[in-house]
Amino acid sequence: MFVKEWTILEVFSRKPWEGLTFGQVKERSKNKSDNYVFSTLKKYVRLGVLKEKKYGNVIVYSLAHNEISVRIMSFVSEYKTQKMEYLPHKNIEKLMRGIPTSFFTFIITGSYAEKKQTKKSDLDVVLICDNGSNIKKILLSLKDEGELMIPRAHPYVFTEGQFFQMLVNSEENYGKEIARKHLIVSGAESFYRILFRAIDNGFKG
Repeated sequence: MFVKEWTILEVFSRKPWEGLTFGQVKERSKNKSDNYVFSTLKKYVRLGVLKEKKYGNVIVYSLAHNEISVRIMSFVSEYKTQKMEYLPHKNIEKLMRGIPTSFFTFIITGSYAEKKQTKKSDLDVVLICDNGSNIKKILLSLKDEGELMIPRAHPYVFTEGQFFQMLVNSEENYGKEIARKHLIVSGAESFYRILFRAIDNGFKG
């Protein structure tokens, strides 16, 4: 059942800071059944993944910022990426095996995240790692491996602290672009914890 329900929850993963009405969820999920969309939304409100707020006669649904929401949305985001058959999954797996740290979030951004890549497009890769990680060493490892691949991988590496600061910074920056356009391969729980904290501190996309 959850494999079907992910199409409803995936709508919230696109812009996790947004609240959506029933009609917006139905339209964006491309689900034709009013009853199914409504019952799924109510189910995840009961589970604490979503919260609802009434504005006049309109109910707006949004992601709750708690651990169950982090876990469920992390599964949805990684499942979505796994289903993207056009991605060079073997190259991605090879890059991940060579990363000299155990704790990281691996993200695809750029044209591949939007399915707008061409034959000349690089695979833009973002790694978000622990604050104590040696990001120069990690970046060098990814560059050495990525330059030999087709498509060539173009890596960026940030610590969790750096990523959070980019999100809450008042100026436009690459961190905000990552939040808006991304596919999460691995480590989505860490991503959502940072993102929810940034939203609570004023990040609005």
